[in-house]
Amino acid sequence: MATRGEPLAKGKIVGYRTRNKTGVFASFFRYDKDMPQERPLAAFDIDGTIFRSSLLIELVERLIEKEIFPRETRDVYARERELWLNRKGDYGAYVHKVVDSFGTQLKTKLYADVADTAGEIIEEMKDRVYRYTRNLVRDLKQQGYFLLAVSHSPKFIVDGFGYEMGFDKTYGIFYETGASGRFTGEIEDEDLIMNKGVIVQRVLHKENLTMHRSFAVGDTESDLPMLERAETPIAFNPNSFLYRHAKRNGWKIVVERKDVIYEL
Repeated sequence: MATRGEPLAKGKIVGYRTRNKTGVFASFFRYDKDMPQERPLAAFDIDGTIFRSSLLIELVERLIEKEIFPRETRDVYARERELWLNRKGDYGAYVHKVVDSFGTQLKTKLYADVADTAGEIIEEMKDRVYRYTRNLVRDLKQQGYFLLAVSHSPKFIVDGFGYEMGFDKTYGIFYETGASGRFTGEIEDEDLIMNKGVIVQRVLHKENLTMHRSFAVGDTESDLPMLERAETPIAFNPNSFLYRHAKRNGWKIVVERKDVIYEL
């Protein structure tokens, strides 16, 4: 068992050096809650911003493979997927069709079956992330930022992925379950989760945070309400709509392609 040593430094960020049972030293950082200063916020989208795919798409495909969802589920989004793969269609249209198919098939399914499948996805794909945002999350956490993840993927998979990444708070779409432990097909607080700016304001108030020195990172126009509130908005691998908006407003635009990261 690791034991906590003496603080390495005093101030807002407190570092400790520990020795585990093998004698290996490690350093970790925590935010000193006794300090009166407010913590700055760093808000991130997940799908396409941190995770190099869509948590929802991976979940739906796995549910089909496990025959929890019927194979006909793919018929709903097959055309949009093919158009996107051939660069003739819009990725957003493809994702919207996947969302529709998920909502239709989810009703009456056991929460345990779907949540267990989500756990498999997280365990297998938790490291399938972009280098730029992975490192930014790590650096901001060490600097004492409150890390918020907001996604339009289901909350039960967003929470697990956010935990693995070290986020303080995660928001995702909350699909309602009934007394039998089966999904009802209803979404709780849909108006809230669909507006990322409202979520940022809610977290600021509840956690006593500040937007001074704040960051927000996203890749599509659904992230705009969150990006517009941040002191440092970053359009990461943006779609054309967000790219134009970021360019007009002088925001930082970052692209990661293969093993190259560059700013536009």
